[in-house]
Formats: sequence, structure tokens, C-alpha cells
Amino acid sequence: MGISQSIRTALIGAGPRGTSVLERLLANWTPAAAGASLHIDVVDPYPAGPGHVWQPGQSRLYLMNTQSFYPTVVPQEPELATPLAGGTFDQWRQRQQTEPDPELSAGDREELAGLTSADFPSRALYGRYLRCTLKELIRRLPAGVTVEFHRSAAVSVRPTAQDPVPETGPVPDDVHVPADGQAGGGARFDVALDDGTVLSVDSVVLALGHLESRLSPEQRELQAAAEELGLKYLPPAVPADVDWSVIPAVQPVLVRGMGLNFFDVMGQLTEGRGGKFLPAPDGGLAYQPSGREPKIIAASRRGTPYRAKAALAGYYPSSVSLRYCTEEALAKFAAAGIVPGFDHDLWPLLHRDVLWAYYSTLARSQPGAVGTGPEVFLAALAEALQPHAHSTAKWEEAAGAVIDAHVGQAHRLDLLGLAAPLAGRTFASRAELDAAVVEYLLDDARRSALGEQDPVKMAIGALHHGRAVLKTVVADGGITDESWVAGLRGWFESFVEGLASGPPALRAEQLAALARAGVVSFVGPDPKFGVDRKAGAFTAASPWVGGPHAPGSGGSGAAVDGPDRVEATAMIEALAPANRVAVNASPLLEQLLADGLVRPRLMMSAEGMPVQSSGLDVVPHPYRPVGANGAVTEGVYVLGLQLSAAQWGTAIAAEARQQQGPAYRSGQRTLRDADEIARGILGRDLS
Repeated sequence: MGISQSIRTALIGAGPRGTSVLERLLANWTPAAAGASLHIDVVDPYPAGPGHVWQPGQSRLYLMNTQSFYPTVVPQEPELATPLAGGTFDQWRQRQQTEPDPELSAGDREELAGLTSADFPSRALYGRYLRCTLKELIRRLPAGVTVEFHRSAAVSVRPTAQDPVPETGPVPDDVHVPADGQAGGGARFDVALDDGTVLSVDSVVLALGHLESRLSPEQRELQAAAEELGLKYLPPAVPADVDWSVIPAVQPVLVRGMGLNFFDVMGQLTEGRGGKFLPAPDGGLAYQPSGREPKIIAASRRGTPYRAKAALAGYYPSSVSLRYCTEEALAKFAAAGIVPGFDHDLWPLLHRDVLWAYYSTLARSQPGAVGTGPEVFLAALAEALQPHAHSTAKWEEAAGAVIDAHVGQAHRLDLLGLAAPLAGRTFASRAELDAAVVEYLLDDARRSALGEQDPVKMAIGALHHGRAVLKTVVADGGITDESWVAGLRGWFESFVEGLASGPPALRAEQLAALARAGVVSFVGPDPKFGVDRKAGAFTAASPWVGGPHAPGSGGSGAAVDGPDRVEATAMIEALAPANRVAVNASPLLEQLLADGLVRPRLMMSAEGMPVQSSGLDVVPHPYRPVGANGAVTEGVYVLGLQLSAAQWGTAIAAEARQQQGPAYRSGQRTLRDADEIARGILGRDLS
């Protein structure tokens, strides 16, 4: 059925997810009568398309964590309405070779000239893709549709019983907006912007993306101490927002966190200051300092950075296919009326796949490591891994017995040890620790280069496959609350991210080169942080480095002590702002919470205690927030990071369909969510 009424909607957030909703609104627009109109107000203080995170003008040292073939903001699923314009990032990349967009900067052109489908593009170039896609959509607006861009922040959304004449905001000079078809009708919400504009709309989409967050108590103490003592403290932030020039050269800087943001910090303080990575005689990399680098002292709970990605032809290893943790197998729980637990029901299946991926790769790539021959070993292992051959408590024993009988100790998989390679080790000095971390980094980079021939990387590949399956299965209440709190988010999330969400292997090689050049050193596992007011410095120490320590509580009120304690007058939190709606420092979100239009979701722990989750309480589909009184706030839709209590892994971009390999339903889930929102706004059938 076509659309016969006039509709006005506001998209709050104009990054990738807001752009996807805009694209879906245009693709689903099919007016049935003359005079039908759709007006879309797009609200974001940052440029529409790239939004906050993907600004085209940022440093090209900030890389995406996925290769060119991966991301898209335009769906490819045949059951969805055909896109009016745009395509995947890789399609756009290829098109720029023959039909370059006139907006491309010199940096864009230089990067595109050497960028392949398997390379990791800069965030700046991805931002250019988003901007180009948006402009292409605007150039092809269907009849009856108008779009207005407001370079302001939304500060409130409130229901209204009136329909005042809407004020308008500024339209970017470089975006053409047709003047025909202005919508009218009975508005349901007033959207107030920080420039004084009030938009009257029928519906609102919250595609808020990454928000500033209030600091934790410890972080506030560190910040206060820095102000008191004249130290430099950089709290969690989007890396492109940070002024890295405030970090002095030569002097020590303490960096907490060795996840993906760490490599952004590393790049800005080394290559970003004129240093160069050069080929080394041993085939690796050497670092040539500029003399303007600080002395980077890196600390994290594991004591090592995330493992690097393997060199693969696609996003998932083609030699690994799931046998046990499949969508079909996990769907049997729902068919039987069972809400599964993560630790008891789901992880045992994925654990089997990890073991099979590791040992089948070992048997294929290193057959001599399997004493009785690969065929005999794999047949026995397959029998032991059968889900119903043994009870939950016994299958691991059966598989372990087979492995013990066929594989020597040096070749066995230590799965938990992969995520904590320094666990159980002590170091006489930080110099000894640094040497151990360099050894780990070079070994990890070597394994990444082996790709599908390395058993460790294929075990991680199985986790990567399994994560995609779990995203679909656990969404919308697919597991028990206590499993979500204690299992999925309690231990598995950090475990799998440290293994399967790492940087390109080049980053591991670069970090090893920096450590060998003396530019980077490490604190060690389980570090404690503090402030020495007498010395006027931040402090950090690991209980596993330099002999016994007396680290105290680890708070910032007192210095930590020990023979290999580090001191620095600057400290960087290499972390993104916390994605928790209850602590996000967003005036809009604070207003919605205060007015009771939205609420955080509460989950029940295993002890029967309510636990506040990270995301909004929502009902599907499309996702609409639940208010403080338990009623659904109709007309308001939620997409993206604030769905983290209903979906798992909301931060990653939508996945383009690959020519080879599996097409997991979770890959384009955010685009299907955007399509459902668009059809809900337009009054289209959602069945």
C-alpha cells in the first residue's frame, strides 16, 4: 500500500546509522496519492554522513579495524527495498579509480591509489565514503521528499499536543535540498536544538552513536589530582578529538589500556611526530625516532595488547566452518521453549568448534605434531566432541583424553592462555618484561602472516565465526538475564575481543619495533595506579614485575610502590567513553531519562538482584524505548549503541556481503533495524 499522508520525522544523529535510516526512508517511500509528503529533519552538530567519529579531515594514522571489503551503510539483502543510490565501501573505492568524486582531497586520492580490497582504510577515507553516499542520496530524492540538515545538537524531545509552525535550521551549502513538498500534519513531538530551534515532528529516531560519558570515581580522582599538581590527564575520548600536542616530548607518559584505542595513541605519539618505520635486517621493522616522541609506558590488565588479525582473504577464515555452534543448532532451544544459559548451553558448543578448528588445522598444517596420524586423531576427536555423546560435565574430559593420547604438550591448545599470555609468569625487572612482550608481539605477527595455516589463528577464527552466530541468537532476550550479566558480558566479551577484535598485524610489528627502540615499555599484568603527591607524578606498578610490591587498594589517593614502579607527569586513558546510558553525558539522553520517556534496562543476576545494564530498555520490532512507567514510548525509535542491552556487539559496522564465505544474519542486522524503523515511520507493513 502506498503512503497518502504527510509525514515529518527527525533523525537525531547523522553518522553511519542515521545515514542508513535516511537511506531506508527514501528506499521505502512510495506515495499513493498526489500531495503525500515526507520531510526529514537531520540533526547533528557534526557533518551529516561521517558524523562525529568518521570525520574526513582527521589523521590518516587512525585506521579502521576492518578491511575495505567489509563495511557498508547500504543494505544488500534482496528482501529489502532496493537502494536508490550508494553501495558498499569497496564498491565506492573501486568506482573512485574511474569516476573520482570531485570532493576527494589530495590525501584521499593518495590513499585510494594504493588501497586494495584487503587493506585497512583510514577512518578519514571511510568518512569520505559516508559523505559521498549521503550526497548521492540527496541528489536522488524521490518526489514529495524534502530533507533539512541542522548542524546543532538536540537537547530535548518532548511530546506535544500542538502543531506549531516548525522553525528551520541551516542547510549545508554543499547539500542540495529540493524546496517542494513541505510536510505538515499533527506533530507528536517537539525537538529542541541548542541553537534555539524547535522542530515539530511526528516521530524521532535516536541514532546517537558514541556519546561523551561521565568519568568513573577513580578517573575523577585522577583528574582532580592532575589539576591540583599541574599534571596532564587525558580522560577517555574519541581519539580524533584529542590534542596530542599537550603530551611533552622525551618525558614519560603513562597509557592505560592496550586495546584498539592504544594503537591510535601509539601512532599519534610516534609516526604522528615524525618518526619512521623502516625495514629491519631480520625482515621485520625498525623504528627511526624523530626525537619528539615521549617515553610511552603502556599498561593493561593482561599486560599485552589485543592479538592481531590473521591475514585472510575474507572476514572469516574459509578453512573454518562451525559444526556445533550453528544458528540451526541454537534455534532448537527456542523451538523447545528453552531460554538457554550462556555458560551451560551456548559456550560448550562454541568451545567444541574452537577445539576442532585448532586441532584440525594442526593436523593439516603440522601432521607430524599428531603422533598417531591425522586421520585417526581427528576421527577420535570428532567422536568425543559430539554434543550428545557425553554429559556436559564429561565431554571436556573425553576430548582431553583424546588430545592427551595423540598430541604432545608443546602443541596443545591453551585457550585461556591465548588471552592472557603473561599469566602465571613473574619478571625480575621491567627490562625482562619488555623482552617477553616483544617476543609475544613478534610471535603473534608471525602467526597472523601464516593465516589459515596457523592453528592458533584458526581457533580464534572459530571464535570470530561463533560471535556472529551468537549475536543473532542472544538478541532480544535469547538468553537468560543472569547469563547475559555473568557470562556473555561478564567474561566472554572481554575474552573474545582480546582475541578476535585486534588490530592489523602491522600494528603488532610496529609496537615491537618501538619497544626495541626504547620508545615504548610496559608495566606488566594487573597494574595498580596512583598518584605520588610528593613526587608530583602518576604511578603504576605490577605485582608480577620486579619482586613483591605493596600496591595497596589501587586507588588514586595514594602512590603504588615497588622496585619497578613507573612514574609519569602525564597519563592517557586509551579507552573510548563508556557506552552506558546511565552515565552518558548527553543533555538529550539526560532529559529523556529525567522525563521518564526512556529508562535503562534492568536484568536479574543469578542471585536475584536487579543489575542496571548498559543500554536502554526497548521493545522490538522496530526498537522503541520503554518509559519509566513501563509503557512503550510510541513514535520514538532507537538504533545503534544504545541498544546494547537488547543486542550484543552494537558498535561494529554493518557487514557487506562477501562473494565467498558465510553470510551471517547478524552481519546486516543494523541495516534491517534501520529498514524496520523506516517502515514504521512510513506506516508500512512490518510483517
